[in-house]
Amino acid sequence: MTRAPLIGLTLDIEPGGPRAFSRFPYHALRQNYFSALATAGALPVGLPHEPALAAPLIERLDGLVVTGGAFDPDPALYGEALHPRTTLKPGRTDAELAFLAAARDRGLPVLGICGGMQLMAIAWGGALFQHLPEHAPGPIAHEQPNPRDEAGHDVTILPGTLLSRCTCATKMRVNSSHHQGVRDAGSLIISARAPDGLIEAIETDDGIFRLGVQWHPEFAIDPGDARLLAGFIDAARHATPQDRRT
Repeated sequence: MTRAPLIGLTLDIEPGGPRAFSRFPYHALRQNYFSALATAGALPVGLPHEPALAAPLIERLDGLVVTGGAFDPDPALYGEALHPRTTLKPGRTDAELAFLAAARDRGLPVLGICGGMQLMAIAWGGALFQHLPEHAPGPIAHEQPNPRDEAGHDVTILPGTLLSRCTCATKMRVNSSHHQGVRDAGSLIISARAPDGLIEAIETDDGIFRLGVQWHPEFAIDPGDARLLAGFIDAARHATPQDRRT
């Protein structure tokens, strides 16, 4: 019997304080990231912000999830100055880039979610819109006013893509909670767009499951979300030879 794949999730970090969970800096991540992956058949574990540990940790994992968060990557990574609305967490970004690089070296499946998709675009040579209301104005509220566990808009999935094969869908209803977006996908393939044309999913074409989505499939808003996670877990299950994982 094939064992459940071990999936690493990148964590957020909070500074702490007198009224916070801890007075000292602490890692945090929404519970449904873990529960959604567990439901899909994985063993999810959190990854610390230690770039020096990226390679040995990735060596033990079967897949990587780069999660989202209320912060932005440093625009210097794609050759731009800082926008006033851009908020940085340099330690987190450094660690996530190290995990992405190690996962690419190992050929592991990668799933980027929201900000994780944006960082994937940067890692593959792309660039972002730093503030969508200014740089890509349109009819879609990409920071939706309704609750995040509800749909905000549709996305159209491009045929023939990994995302299309995983979700068995041409359209999905997704949530939307981001003020930045992918302007240039670099060497990645665009696999979904919002009605206003904004890039909503990107992927590689090398036969390895490396996919980024701008929405949050862990909320299971659309039936395609569960199929997406199942496809990622299935790829992770076969990414590492069974004799190494036992």
